[in-house]
Amino acid sequence: MAYEAGALEATLQAAAGGDAALFEELRTAFVDSVARQVDLLERARCDGNWTIAAVRLKGLAASFHSEALLELAEEALEAAPGEPMAVRRLKSYLATFATP
Repeated sequence: MAYEAGALEATLQAAAGGDAALFEELRTAFVDSVARQVDLLERARCDGNWTIAAVRLKGLAASFHSEALLELAEEALEAAPGEPMAVRRLKSYLATFATP
């Protein structure tokens, strides 16, 4: 997924148009949003909450052009609520963005 992180960073750089502060703001917004939804997935105890968090992850993937996140969100949608493997894979994905 290192390639994914690089591709996403390039997308963010293009969106920021060379503005370093805007780039960092977009990157932080992406990471924070993904982390929030992964946390909600991890705590979901019903189909509805699990599905809402997974669909929001799909929306983030589309907004930020992240194919890897889209695949992981779709896997989560197909999994049972609370599926630990889906959550672990999303946390692993998120860890690729832990350091700028």
